[in-house]
Amino acid sequence: MIDALVVSNILLWLLVIALALTVLALARQIGLLHERISPVGALSPEAKVKVGDAAPELVLSDLHARPVRIGGASEDGARTLLFFLSPTCPVCDTLLPTVERVARTEVPRVRVVVASDGAPEEHRQFVADKGIEHLPYVLSGPLGMTYGVAKLPYAGLIDENGVVVAQGLVNTREHLESLFEAHQRGVASIQEYLEEKAK
Repeated sequence: MIDALVVSNILLWLLVIALALTVLALARQIGLLHERISPVGALSPEAKVKVGDAAPELVLSDLHARPVRIGGASEDGARTLLFFLSPTCPVCDTLLPTVERVARTEVPRVRVVVASDGAPEEHRQFVADKGIEHLPYVLSGPLGMTYGVAKLPYAGLIDENGVVVAQGLVNTREHLESLFEAHQRGVASIQEYLEEKAK
């Protein structure tokens, strides 16, 4: 009886050690795979306004009835980041702090305009809950259609001359930062840069 317990304990410990080694081997393989995968930027589906096009000049009102101009040359030399979101989108909610950090730290300066559509009351509550009253927040279905926004969160970067320099779906901080990286490298997207580099 005691011999059977000892043998079963030894077998169990051997099994635990084998499982631990398997998990370590798999973790190592995942790490190697992660290193081999190229960085991926914001995915840009077929948009109506293409990178390199002049951003349509629009004057909209934000939730506080203040005029918000989108497109055209910037008077203060700032770029504009259009961030399309929905109050019910958990990924949008997660990215909001990154969007705000970008607005504070990017050089040259970036002006963030939050865009959505729907009932104003829901958005006013969202703005209050998130403490983003300082950001221009516009509700405009036509704005989203102009940029071909089909999925959220979506962002577009407009340079100081009013030209769309990068845009796409931004599901992570890396996707959002890739818009600025693409602009710095003078390409439409990080994918385009990697394709050119591979040639």
